[in-house]
Amino acid sequence: MLEPQHESALAHVGEASGTYISIREIPTRGMIDLRGQTADRKFMSLAKNVLGIDLPKLTRSSHSFGEVKALWLSPDQWLILCAYSKAATLQAELSNTLKNIHALAVDVSDMRSVIRLEGEGAGEVLMKGGSLDFTDGAIAPGYVRRMRFAEMAALVHIVEPNIIDLYVFRSYAQYAFDFLQKAARNGSQIGMK
Repeated sequence: MLEPQHESALAHVGEASGTYISIREIPTRGMIDLRGQTADRKFMSLAKNVLGIDLPKLTRSSHSFGEVKALWLSPDQWLILCAYSKAATLQAELSNTLKNIHALAVDVSDMRSVIRLEGEGAGEVLMKGGSLDFTDGAIAPGYVRRMRFAEMAALVHIVEPNIIDLYVFRSYAQYAFDFLQKAARNGSQIGMK
């Protein structure tokens, strides 16, 4: 009997070449879409017990503890990040713990691809495909935002200064990678500060 095998959307690509920043896929990211009400103290407490962190309530923010990160997506939705190998177990634990309250936890690890931009100019490269101003001082580590990038739906997470993760639907991964590679080709720097 054949066993299912995970292969990321960009497994054949590797790291971008000829670019002034590093662009590569993060293929081992597990993702869980978690929904619940922040006003429900029981939900917030049980989620914290399982994840080890408070779910962020502040718009466009994130919290992390070890390998687990929680990205705020809306007042009642978070994207929980963990190792791909642990996503199914964590999702099952969340679902079991939250089964008697109004909440939902779904493993969406294979729904999105994560492309990491790293280096001075990472924000500049993203600005070439979207309207978000990455020179704004409010965009700091931990910042999370959905946006239109290169005419597609995307999510950005500022991991650290000059390290940004771009989440796109798996079917757009190659297009996004190609766009980023062209936008970041050597000699195309704008030099925005």
